[in-house]
Amino acid sequence: VQLQASGGGLVQPGGSLRLSCAASGSIFGIKNMGWDRQGSGKTRELVATITREGNSLYGDSVTGRFTISRDNAKNTIDLVMNSLKSEDTAIYYCNANIDSSGRNYYTYHWGRGTQVTVSS
Repeated sequence: VQLQASGGGLVQPGGSLRLSCAASGSIFGIKNMGWDRQGSGKTRELVATITREGNSLYGDSVTGRFTISRDNAKNTIDLVMNSLKSEDTAIYYCNANIDSSGRNYYTYHWGRGTQVTVSS
């Protein structure tokens, strides 16, 4: 199983950015998919997560600014980030709870991460 994230980069404060993540490989089912992040010198924190039914949950610091969406047919998620702040600067990691065996046994997988830098 692989999670490939894309869309990171440099953006000015107040700007917007879209991250995407695609899961591939031996996949029999996916429960939650989402993003977490880790800034320099900070602990990893939840950004957003979404169930296969489309129910989403956001970290307190991004609620109202970020929106997560999902395409179950393509095993992809997107994260639209608006009104970006310098404190959003971090490496963003895609994650997914995947059944890769076909035995209804789910485990979490993470992608390598993509850098988001918010700076003028």
